[in-house]
Amino acid sequence: MTGPDSVLGQLAAAYGIATEYLDWRQRPAVVSEQTIRGVLFSLGVDAGTPRLARQALDSHQQEPWTRMLPVCLVIREGRSTPVVAHITSGQQLSLQIELETGGSRDIPVLSDQLGQTRRLDGRTITEVSVPIPVDLPLGYHTVQAHCLDQQASMPLIITPAWLGLPDRMADRRGWGLATQLYSVRSEQSWGVGDLADLTDLTVWSAAAEGADFILVNPLHAAGPMAPMEPSPYLPATRRFVNPLYLRVERIGEYAEASDAERAQVAALLTELRQTPGLDDQIDRDSAWTAKRAAAKIIHSVRRTAGRQLDYLAFLAREGPGLQDYATWCALAEHHGDDWTSWPDELRSPQCPAVPAFRDAHRHEVDFHCWLQWVLDEQLSSAQAAGVRAGMGLGILHDLAVGVHPRGADTWAMQDLYASGMSVGAPPDAYNQLGQDWSQPPWRPDRLAELAYAPFRQLVAAVLRHAGGVRVDHVIGLFRLWWIPAGAGPGHGTYVRYDHEALVGILALEASRAGALVIGEDLGTVEPSVRDYLAERGILGTSILWFETDHQGDGAPLAPEKWREYCLASVTTHDLPPTAGYLAGDHVRLRERLGVLTRPLAEELEIHQAGRRAWLDQLRSVGALSAGSDAGEETTVLALHRYLTWTPARLICVALTDAVGDRRTQNQPGTVDEYPNWRVPLSDPAGEPMMLEDVLTSRRVKSLVEIVRDGVASPRPF
Repeated sequence: MTGPDSVLGQLAAAYGIATEYLDWRQRPAVVSEQTIRGVLFSLGVDAGTPRLARQALDSHQQEPWTRMLPVCLVIREGRSTPVVAHITSGQQLSLQIELETGGSRDIPVLSDQLGQTRRLDGRTITEVSVPIPVDLPLGYHTVQAHCLDQQASMPLIITPAWLGLPDRMADRRGWGLATQLYSVRSEQSWGVGDLADLTDLTVWSAAAEGADFILVNPLHAAGPMAPMEPSPYLPATRRFVNPLYLRVERIGEYAEASDAERAQVAALLTELRQTPGLDDQIDRDSAWTAKRAAAKIIHSVRRTAGRQLDYLAFLAREGPGLQDYATWCALAEHHGDDWTSWPDELRSPQCPAVPAFRDAHRHEVDFHCWLQWVLDEQLSSAQAAGVRAGMGLGILHDLAVGVHPRGADTWAMQDLYASGMSVGAPPDAYNQLGQDWSQPPWRPDRLAELAYAPFRQLVAAVLRHAGGVRVDHVIGLFRLWWIPAGAGPGHGTYVRYDHEALVGILALEASRAGALVIGEDLGTVEPSVRDYLAERGILGTSILWFETDHQGDGAPLAPEKWREYCLASVTTHDLPPTAGYLAGDHVRLRERLGVLTRPLAEELEIHQAGRRAWLDQLRSVGALSAGSDAGEETTVLALHRYLTWTPARLICVALTDAVGDRRTQNQPGTVDEYPNWRVPLSDPAGEPMMLEDVLTSRRVKSLVEIVRDGVASPRPF
């Protein structure tokens, strides 16, 4: 493999494309020219020959001089940052800031702010660098520029320098549960854990056990028809919610339905519960088919005048984004979830046939808008119930990295995505063949041109009824591993994003929502990323099995050496629950699925060495008694006791650990080889467990008490 020539390398650097990187063993790796050219082409840059590469580089370097103002500027509050304007030489520039909340500010332009000049299209252009006032309020503002023959405007976004924890959590630590909501079923749910179940789990954990939060999997919407995509991390859209999580009987109009209509709903539920295998595996298709039919019955019930006004206000708030999503859903019901296979005249919202379809299928489109409204109500109720019961935070939502390549978002915003690319991860210790997540990446240049509006809307929607958000693979706000189509995950490269803008906007929206942000910063993460997130008040994620002394002998990290600003947990959804991990289930599973590159015996020995090291560490600090037989439940309790001895601000208990479940929810690097995202919450014997049983479980009570008491009375060192 050879690296790029100097011009291609410069062009790649100009677009944030890595030409080399360190692999998971910290060895230098060179990116092939073929990969670099493929990534450039997906960004609209033809570098197929040295001459074309030189032309593209010259054009890129000249582009800022063709604009009066940059496309967008995102800066931290209190920082003196210049806006760089380009005007015809000899003319006077005036700048004004229109504030988001009204009013304006003039920005003085001084003669000593004039910079270099350049001839362009018969004109001499002068660069002017004007500092933005440091006392501007947080928010989304607009810079207006005027001179004799030009005028332009530019979005200006002022973001918090520091986010941290909300005031209600600022002076104390907190703890909570993490769960895959679909797996937590009650006697009343429709085969899948739903928002009513989430409300009950939230209230119980807060009122009975003093929890501060419930962390859930991404609730993003999948396609509207069976078969439904099982992975919550591969949604059709990240802005809207999966109606699978709706509790039909909690919809306001259910109470107004006729006896006959309620009987129809009850019959659908009865029929669903007779589905073979429903207890043993999460069957989204059967559950959604029944729930969708029931929701259509309730949708037809007449709303009161007040309810109708509320619905209209919701439609106005969500605007064109909701209309596009609902239209995609209606189209998918007629033509399938893959919009790339639709008739040509329907493959974009801009096609004239799409508004005509929307008008002709108004009732179907309205159904999908209405589903989002009632979901919004149930999400609001769940969050409010948790806070009323005493939670310091409430529900923490999870934000997936990207979306399905043929889903609603890619249909509605095609120019925003890099064609012919998917996101994934290079080979690492746990996935030694690398990963291809089949998600198309956002184009960094288009995000800036849109003033990050899609990202702003997404984050605001996720945080609307939440105490915080966990950002999966937060390194994706800094760089993403782009894989050209057909190349395989080992033949991609990193593409950089404007993390100052993305993290800043994330912090701004969280600040407005009174919420916190947790970055999932596991795996191959540059140390500077963790430092930057800490500097901005974004919590990291610390998983016990990965917390070792990287500066020393690699032994388990002493509790007092853990970082404070993090969410600390023993395990995560990409590993088996702790009972399974202790037994080495994940190693045998990966060997069975063919995703190991080292012999099974070698992998098991490495795992056992790590397990022994942690058991020794637990005994050395007194979390596990020296004479203990280190049985599975005893060890799980000790590991969580150890967590509470760290300074971590948030301690997280996986619900699977609390009940003694062993099976992992997801095996990275697989799709259908393992029943990813379809494993119901189960007891230690592997028998599915209902929510009602969780709330009365002795084992759950024991673990919760250790964590609750340990968080309330941290161990001094």
